[in-house]
Amino acid sequence: MPSVLIVEDSAAMRGLIASIVEQVEGCEVVEAAGGFDALKSLPRRTFDLIITDINMPDINGLELLSFIRRNAAHRETPVLIVTSEDSDAQRERSFALGANAILRKPFAEEDLLAKVRELL
Repeated sequence: MPSVLIVEDSAAMRGLIASIVEQVEGCEVVEAAGGFDALKSLPRRTFDLIITDINMPDINGLELLSFIRRNAAHRETPVLIVTSEDSDAQRERSFALGANAILRKPFAEEDLLAKVRELL
């Protein structure tokens, strides 16, 4: 059963992403309300996919991504960034830090589902 960690400080957006990801058969979703919350979840288990926002108040998505790529237990875990940021510099930085894909908000449900299936 694939497990997906969703890291998003907006409860409404986190719930929306979770409801879409749960459409993937057998997918288990774990939610984190921010980067710090995600850092508490990561040592407890491994995930098949991590979906994170960039702009969060405590630890932002790029800092979280950097931690994931430096951690042997999670280094190979695919990371999908879902963000309202769309500058070329932000995209380049995300990919340079090891993001596997970026999806811009607002997104179509089908686009998120396609990315999740591709990365799982």
